[in-house]
Amino acid sequence: MSRDNLYDLRFPIGEFQMPTEVSTELKSSWIEMISAFPKKLKVLTKYLSSEDKHLPYRPGGWNIKQVVHHCADSHMNSIIRFKLSLTEDSPTIRPYHEDRWAELSDGTEEDLNDSIDLLTALHSKWTRLLTGLTEHDLQRKYVHPEHGTEVSILEAIGTYAWHCEHHLGHIKLGLENKS
Repeated sequence: MSRDNLYDLRFPIGEFQMPTEVSTELKSSWIEMISAFPKKLKVLTKYLSSEDKHLPYRPGGWNIKQVVHHCADSHMNSIIRFKLSLTEDSPTIRPYHEDRWAELSDGTEEDLNDSIDLLTALHSKWTRLLTGLTEHDLQRKYVHPEHGTEVSILEAIGTYAWHCEHHLGHIKLGLENKS
């Protein structure tokens, strides 16, 4: 398999690109993607066998259950980043080792229900927060020390909407590998 093919498997919907202009409609569609994610995830994973949950989305990549548990971890961190940005002036967020978290016992748990239930509640709360933001709120920022960049809340909304679809794409790839 060529490097280009592996790269495509890593990013089944492409990498996130922040547009120069974000319309109200685009922002609303991002919030809707975040809102709809837990339901889409539940539908996609509802009838998975144990064998299915162990399918990787690419050679050397996480398996389906790790992707689901990662989303719970990542999105918990995300809402905290949003709230820090809304209550502090350009806070520096704390990164974490996603790969190490994916190897912890809760990241390799066979049962996906806790992570999906957590995502359902978290995304409901997150969506309420996002729909109540003002234009001023959308411009607030946090500093990501790994990248040395400031990220606006508006950009973070787009990034996490992409993140939802990105990982749904990974699960679909894993299931395609089944055959």
